[in-house]
Amino acid sequence: MKERQGGFLISKIKVLGGRRFEKILKEKNIDAFNGAQGKILYVLWQGGKMSFTKISKNSGLAKTTLTAMLARMREQGLVCIEENSEDKRSAMVSLTQKAAELKEEYNAVTQEIESIYYKGFSDAETEQFENYLRRILKNLEGENG
Repeated sequence: MKERQGGFLISKIKVLGGRRFEKILKEKNIDAFNGAQGKILYVLWQGGKMSFTKISKNSGLAKTTLTAMLARMREQGLVCIEENSEDKRSAMVSLTQKAAELKEEYNAVTQEIESIYYKGFSDAETEQFENYLRRILKNLEGENG
């Protein structure tokens, strides 16, 4: 049976993609956030105000990592963290106006990185590839129960 390298390749793509994303941020003189913070911003741009738990689930970041990152983002004026009126044990995170205004810059970086990722791919190939990735993600999420 042929050795499968999907996990290794995905891991390598993640590392190299992250480096390239950071390089694009630097080239565009975007210093308001880094690539890792961009994941959190993206999740909040998509879903609005949400709990740490939901941000963790949607971004794939561990809660311990997320807590430190959100504290830093709060200091940078990117997010507001407030008590959850429905559950005093959890806090709610929302974007500041400053963060909302960064969405266009983030989208420009994302479009550039996507053009690198999908260079030479047809639209149909891109769609098929992303469907495969969604299936892998669903499999992994099912394992975590």
